Amino acid sequence: MPIFMDRHIVPGIEAKNAAEAHREDLRVQDKFGCRCMTYWVDEERGNAFCLIDAPNKEAVEKMHNSAHGLIPHEILQVNSNVVEAFLGRIQDPEAYSIPEDPDLKIFNDPAFRIILVTETMDSGLLRHQLGKEKAQQLTALYHEIMRAQLHQYEGREVELKGQGFIASFVSVTQAVSCAVAVMKGLHVAGELIGLRMGLNAGMPVSKSPELFGDTVNMARYLCKLGSENQIVMASIIREIHKDDGPQGISQHQQLKCIGPSDENFLQLLMETLFKNWSDPQFGVGEFCEQMSMSKSKLYRKSTELTGKSPNELLREYRLQKSLVLMRTDRNIAQTTFDSGFSSPSYFTKCFQERFGLQPMAYRKHFT
Repeated sequence: MPIFMDRHIVPGIEAKNAAEAHREDLRVQDKFGCRCMTYWVDEERGNAFCLIDAPNKEAVEKMHNSAHGLIPHEILQVNSNVVEAFLGRIQDPEAYSIPEDPDLKIFNDPAFRIILVTETMDSGLLRHQLGKEKAQQLTALYHEIMRAQLHQYEGREVELKGQGFIASFVSVTQAVSCAVAVMKGLHVAGELIGLRMGLNAGMPVSKSPELFGDTVNMARYLCKLGSENQIVMASIIREIHKDDGPQGISQHQQLKCIGPSDENFLQLLMETLFKNWSDPQFGVGEFCEQMSMSKSKLYRKSTELTGKSPNELLREYRLQKSLVLMRTDRNIAQTTFDSGFSSPSYFTKCFQERFGLQPMAYRKHFT
């Protein structure tokens, strides 16, 4: 059966309340063909999350309604391995009992996590710039240092996808310290491989169809803002991180933080690019329309935050997508139109100017 994680928004919830609700779920689970695996409760943020093996979402809702009447606000189908990677468990942790109700097993384990995303230069471009052997050596060094620091600072590697890592932390201080240690360990190598890092924090279930999807996406967006060998943090990281002397945020020039209003703009900007990059008819005019901004305002906000104009951002987004497309069986003409360019000659010109080699030369790195 599929596995689901749901989210209950319950202001003022306490660990005991969650334990009692979970016990009621266990009493009726068989009636609805469900198996309640575990749960998380976040007293500070008024959230509870349940992990349930169930035939479908409707069975989850009916079980909760029958047990205690707390219908989930969101339900997400998940992979148990991904849940364990992000949250560290898929079963109950050690619990404690209270004298007045010794059968009630209580634990307080918030599902709130700090997410670190890292990105590096495209592997084909790296081989072009440094040569195959040097590129492989630096990539191996990056992986070695990254995993060593994750172990040192109790981070969990969630995914190695392409050139980047996704890692999960319980502690903000450890997440920031890990990121700084990776940058320090790589030093010049970090610049050579184009290492960028984004730090964000959030809940596992929201409106996104992916576990921690909204949090991971924003961390990815933050990577686009920093220069090479820089860590860009969401405002929530700055708010909850303790400035503890020499290890504090203010002491590290590699750390950059943006405010909530810039985050909102960045999210809308990147979502608009994501929805429209492959459409050759999508230009600055349509960009302004979908962002509900005048041309001058969009230009000003875009350049202030990203250092690029809307037109430059759109072209860069399409070129980065073209790198992915060319690692498939598409030819140059197909890649041109699939990545939103109007002609192969213009695409080739832009590609050469941006990356320093022809598209066909890039493809040879993958053949």
